[in-house]
Amino acid sequence: MYHTTTRSLLLAAAAFAASPAHADDSVEFYLSRIAALNHAGPHLNAVIAINPDAAQAARIATGAGTGPLAGKPILIKDNIETREPIATTAGSLALADNVTGRDAPLVARLRAAGAVVLGKSNLSEWANIRSSASSSGWSAVGGQTRNPHATDRSPCGSSSGSGAGVAAGLAWAAIGTETDGSITCPASMNGVVGFKPTVGLVSRTHVVPISHSQDTAGPIAQNVHDAALLLTAMAGSDPADPATAMADARRTDYVAALKTANLKGLRIGVLRKSAGSDAKVQALFAKALADLKAAGADLVEIDYDRDPAMGRDELTVLLYELRVDLGAYLAGLPGKVAVRSLADVIAFDTAHADTELRWFGQDTFEQAQAATDAAAYKAARANSLRLAGKDGIDHLLAANHVALLIAPTAGPAWPIDLVSGDHGVEAGAGSLPAIAGYPHLTVPMGAIEGMPVGLSFIGTAWDDARVLAAGAAYEAARTVPVAKPTFAPWRERALR
Repeated sequence: MYHTTTRSLLLAAAAFAASPAHADDSVEFYLSRIAALNHAGPHLNAVIAINPDAAQAARIATGAGTGPLAGKPILIKDNIETREPIATTAGSLALADNVTGRDAPLVARLRAAGAVVLGKSNLSEWANIRSSASSSGWSAVGGQTRNPHATDRSPCGSSSGSGAGVAAGLAWAAIGTETDGSITCPASMNGVVGFKPTVGLVSRTHVVPISHSQDTAGPIAQNVHDAALLLTAMAGSDPADPATAMADARRTDYVAALKTANLKGLRIGVLRKSAGSDAKVQALFAKALADLKAAGADLVEIDYDRDPAMGRDELTVLLYELRVDLGAYLAGLPGKVAVRSLADVIAFDTAHADTELRWFGQDTFEQAQAATDAAAYKAARANSLRLAGKDGIDHLLAANHVALLIAPTAGPAWPIDLVSGDHGVEAGAGSLPAIAGYPHLTVPMGAIEGMPVGLSFIGTAWDDARVLAAGAAYEAARTVPVAKPTFAPWRERALR
């Protein structure tokens, strides 16, 4: 029998779960949902910290009434700095004192558009680069993030809290970051929209890094329109990030681009093999293809097999750049942060093994610390970029005369397993745009036994507007119902 307090919390959580996720966009509304669903009830652990000034900031932004995001409360992944008096931890206790008092330029742009920082979202610690056997969504600071569609199933990562938080209606939208799959996978498995823009469209300054070759921030939202609204605000050049030199010239009004979204006559390449071998994923993909075709798209089957060398060389790149890029970020931090290099972080984890290393180790960190061969790194970057870009996406688009590529984003969420780590259905082509630095959008295409699965739209460099427009057109044409969060453990669904 439940204790009275526990029972009341569960009843409150159930009431919020039954209410519309966006009944209004006030800070107070979202704070009440966070209290009932994140800190109590199903304990989603999607929100790692609350902005104590959020309500006042919302009153100011709403009162001003200017900007396309005026008063909209958003969650910021906790590897992106904000000026609030809360630490940017990347989920690690090593950064518990990382209160910089500064906004990442992408956050400053969002504020200028009227957005309100509601708080920080939990993530896979260090953006899931610490270990090869991690549990997505776990961090020493925030604990294990839970998927609101089935609380015993993974939210994927590393932008776990951003995906789960939006799906649970804990904020109007959220910002995630991606190196390879860290926006699109959690968006797919939590049944929301996620967009990884062209690398260089959004600044990475004051964002805890993995790889300057592949890192980017991007929006996670309830629909493509809201993702486009966020991207329009976030995009732009930053003198401190050389990769963004072309951003001002390339950026556009991504919401305006949706107004003419249409699938009629659009040639789309179907990466059939990237649907994997799971029959249920293949069946759901087939329904999405039928919707696209019914809306007028011209679907072209593409026979593509991923070259294993691409992933091998990507790992070489990420290991080398992690040591250098993370080291540079840590060395430049203001204040009293104790760790100033990757070696320092490894030593910190070892000294705090009971909290940091209880569930999995830091073998990837250790490999990165030893990755010092500059010549091997340069060769690996050139080859992985060629295989993903020129000889990958660009070749597939040109050779088949198609505008975009599509595939399932990932399989359904797997059970959370802190002891053995992540394991699930193999599906998706997300490494291609991740390594190439090209745009990748995921839109919900349905569910398998209540677990969401997304559809990926992939384009070439700077083709962000066209990718978003195609996703919005599919979203309007979709006939398959999308899953709704249950805020409860997974259970077998009755057959209809």
